[in-house]
Amino acid sequence: MRWMTHPLRDRLISPDTRMPLRWHSDGTLRTESGESIVCEGEIPILLPSHQNPTMRHFIAHYERDAELFDYWEERDAATAHDERRLREVILRTIPPRANLVLDVGCGNGWLARALIQRGVAVCSMDLSRTNPRRALAETPDERHVAVVASGERLPFADATFDCVVASEVIEHLPEPERTLEEMWRVVRPGGRVVISTPYRERIRYVLCIRCNQPTPLHAHLNSFDEHRLAEYLRHGRFGYTTFGNKALLIARTHVVLQWLPHWLWRAVDRLANWILPKPAHIVAWWERS
Repeated sequence: MRWMTHPLRDRLISPDTRMPLRWHSDGTLRTESGESIVCEGEIPILLPSHQNPTMRHFIAHYERDAELFDYWEERDAATAHDERRLREVILRTIPPRANLVLDVGCGNGWLARALIQRGVAVCSMDLSRTNPRRALAETPDERHVAVVASGERLPFADATFDCVVASEVIEHLPEPERTLEEMWRVVRPGGRVVISTPYRERIRYVLCIRCNQPTPLHAHLNSFDEHRLAEYLRHGRFGYTTFGNKALLIARTHVVLQWLPHWLWRAVDRLANWILPKPAHIVAWWERS
C-alpha cells in the first residue's frame, strides 16, 4: 500500500476535529479514538461531516460534474494547445526544489503525470470521487496518492507541502479566500501557493431550464485580475504572470505556434499582448518566507 511509505503517511488530519489520523498495518486509516475512516481502495474520503446547505450542494454538483463530463476526453487542437501552454507556465512556477506537492482540484490528474516524472511526490485531491480514482489509476506510482476532500477544510497538518497548486479552480468557488487560506496553512515556510484562473473574465449567465434561475456559464462565479488576487494572502510575497493572447487564440495561430519551444512562444505571446493587451490567463503565486 503506497500510503505506508509516502511522505504524507503521518500528515493527514480530520477535516472536522483537526486531530491526526493514522494509517495502521492492516491498511485502515483511523482517528486517535480508533474510529475507521471510509476509504475507496487507497483513497480516503475526508469531506467535512458537518456541511451547510451551500457546501452540500457544491459537493454534490462537482461529484455529478465528474460523472457526466469526461475530463480525459480529447480536446480540439486549439484548446489542446492553449491547455498545454497553461500547464507549461504552471510547471515553471512550481519551485524546482519542491519534493511534495498538493494538487487542489486535480481534474484529470495532469499535474501528477508531469511531476511524478520529475521524481516529485504528489497528492491529487478533488471534491469528486471519480477524478482522484481515475488520476491514481492513470499514474500508478508509489509517490502518487489521492484523497477526496474540500479545499475549504484541507485534511492535512500545517506546513506539510513544498507547493500547493489550484489550477482553474478558484473561479468556481463561492468563497475563494477560504480555500486560499487553507492552501497557505498547509504550505511550508519557503514554499509556494500557485493558482491559475481566467484573466478578467466576463461572467456570463444563462437561464436554467430546471430551476428558472440565472446560472453562470461553466460554473464560473468569479473573475480575477492581479489587483484582486493581490488582496488575498497579504502575508505572503505575491507574484504573477499573464499570457495567452486572445487575438492569437481567435485567429487559431496554434497551427504554427504549437511547434515553437516554450520560450519562443512566450516571446510571441508577449509581443501580441503588448500590441493588443488581451491575455486569457493569469498564473499567480504567493511565497511563504
